[in-house]
Amino acid sequence: MTDAKPIYDLVLLLDLGVEDDRRAKIVADARAAISAEGELLGDQTWGTRPLSYEIGHREAADYHLLQFSGPPSLIAALEHTLRITDGVIRYRVIKLPPGSTPVAASAPASATPASEPPAATATSEPPATATSEPPATAPEDAPAAESDQALVSA
Repeated sequence: MTDAKPIYDLVLLLDLGVEDDRRAKIVADARAAISAEGELLGDQTWGTRPLSYEIGHREAADYHLLQFSGPPSLIAALEHTLRITDGVIRYRVIKLPPGSTPVAASAPASATPASEPPAATATSEPPATATSEPPATAPEDAPAAESDQALVSA
């Protein structure tokens, strides 16, 4: 029984050449459209990031992620509006797999700072070199070891 509503990601890449007020209005309009027909589940501002490749002579964009659920008509309306809105470099609506959980509305894009190792590594098992088993190599008295000795002494 699939009673759960699908969750969608809307990723917006906004032009940095457009005024801050205009970029904020584009995001606010997208939020309002989502809230009118669906449910806004998450909202993150990722900030200015470089583009993978130049788009219209732009090398960076203002990134935003909106997660929502709603009917197909909402997606069609969002795509139509974003396609004709000045200041939007790119946008993409992606349907998440069933069972996905939305990100928290105020969570940062990266949960752990880059300088700290992930918490999982602190409790993981020691590296393989710390085990009591010897590494899988040829026996010490093998002919290959003798030929290596000859190369070292030569």
